[in-house]
Amino acid sequence: MRSLVVIGGGPRAAGLLERIAAQSPTLPLAVHVVDPFPPGAGRVWRHAQSPLLRMNSMAEDVTVFTDSSFDGAGPIRPGPSLSEWTDVDPASFPSRQVQSRYLEWFFDHVRKSLPPNISVTVHQASALKVVGNWVSLDNGESLTGDVLVLALGHLDADPEPEHRKLAEHASEHGLVYVPPLYSADADLSAVTGDVVLRGFGLAFIDLMVLLTEGRGGRYVRSDGQLTYVPSGAEPTLYVGSRRGVPYHSKTGYRLQGTRPSLPNFFVADALKGQELDFRGDVWPLMAKEIAWGHYHELFTGHPGLVRMPFVEFVASFTALPWYSTEMRELESLAVPDPADRIDFERLDRPLQGVTFGTAEEFQEHLRSYVEADVVRRSDPRHSADLGAFLALLSVYGQLAGLMPFDGWWHGYFSYLASGPPPDRLEEMLALSRAGIVRFLGADMWVDAVEGAFVAGSATTPDVVRANGLIEARLPTHSLSRTADPVLRSLRAVGDVSEDAAGLVRVSPVGHLVNERGEEDPVRFAVGPYTTGKAFAAFARPHTNAPAFRQNDVLAREILRTLGD
Repeated sequence: MRSLVVIGGGPRAAGLLERIAAQSPTLPLAVHVVDPFPPGAGRVWRHAQSPLLRMNSMAEDVTVFTDSSFDGAGPIRPGPSLSEWTDVDPASFPSRQVQSRYLEWFFDHVRKSLPPNISVTVHQASALKVVGNWVSLDNGESLTGDVLVLALGHLDADPEPEHRKLAEHASEHGLVYVPPLYSADADLSAVTGDVVLRGFGLAFIDLMVLLTEGRGGRYVRSDGQLTYVPSGAEPTLYVGSRRGVPYHSKTGYRLQGTRPSLPNFFVADALKGQELDFRGDVWPLMAKEIAWGHYHELFTGHPGLVRMPFVEFVASFTALPWYSTEMRELESLAVPDPADRIDFERLDRPLQGVTFGTAEEFQEHLRSYVEADVVRRSDPRHSADLGAFLALLSVYGQLAGLMPFDGWWHGYFSYLASGPPPDRLEEMLALSRAGIVRFLGADMWVDAVEGAFVAGSATTPDVVRANGLIEARLPTHSLSRTADPVLRSLRAVGDVSEDAAGLVRVSPVGHLVNERGEEDPVRFAVGPYTTGKAFAAFARPHTNAPAFRQNDVLAREILRTLGD
């Protein structure tokens, strides 16, 4: 009997097993899945986390099953999306605990769908070391596999030098310091008083929830406005970041026009083999693709907002480079309202060059900014933003196969496309009005001084003195600083290597690439810590999701290697 060892039992591992099952292999195969957390959900989506924490995707936008849009080589095996499985409002943002149950059910469904010649054994343990095809577990067991797959998911990293210094300062002065980590894993019990949070994305939203509603506060709605009623156990949260504004709200509407054909202008396969500069060669094509999604929806869904026939606009748009004077003239001529045009630089830095005399003036300004964003993302009149979002997904999914991720791009994508549900921003506004959340501004800075942390920004002259500092972001993983013992053991003998961004190098199919540039014939890796990181573990229905295609290719390669 042949054997396959999969280290990591989260959504990626479950999706890979589903694609193996779909191929209907005939060889006798023993599959071993290693993960200390429940299979299917894994660590990030485990049920054992606060019920207050929610997904930032609508229930109808999450599936783990292929559908008619799938164009991989393997067969289509349809199944229920999250909203169909849970029978919840398709436009709701379910709790992570609901998603956890969906993923656990999916893993069990996949295991039951395997042919009788394949067995699956789950080892609720952590893998400590890999030597060749031998895997050592922390429960004393050891496993051997003809093929090994690392499906490790999101990983921790050793602290960066700055974080170590800040932790030492906190320890010396009786302060609180929380380094970058996953919010559900954070010990926040000592967080009191005035606390600075560095980061304004999804990690901040989670921390905000845990430190307010999670401490007994509650919200009431009166005359259409949300008000926060504190419990008295909340700290005061001073939040800032490079941009100084939160991630954009998720959209709450559907396309009003026709779905754009994607990809159109940014086609990664057409660029392969060329010497490419991200800013000079790649980003202008990506920007044009995202703008295409935006304007396609504006013209087909809202013809009353434009003053040019769509076919005429398309002809000119297709012929012009994105960063050209002629393109700006076309936008001005075709789209009369500047609010209906897309401006990537303005979106990126909305506080650029904007300053306020006092912190209070800035609080009012940012509340107005966030209120306008929530309204825009809830009004179908602005559904062109959803067209841009779909194009964002298209370019994001293609980039990893073309070149290493640019650090700015990943953050920009998350800022535009991976924001919180709109009601989370409404809650943030209520907390701001209550004085519990305070906005620091853009280009935030933090210093460790005698007995405190101090923070400020370029936006206002005010400086905050606090007894706590929380890094409101995920750890930045790299192979050289990985905290994962399996990757450490492989790196120690040169069996893995990293790209310029610190990602584990894999072949287009998923083979590990060692320090000599050689592909490992029987060991594979997949997930966000690899150079194939563009592919999420689950996907939006009817989008021919890249994750499914990647799983399909990997499953076929594994079965070929095993000799099926």
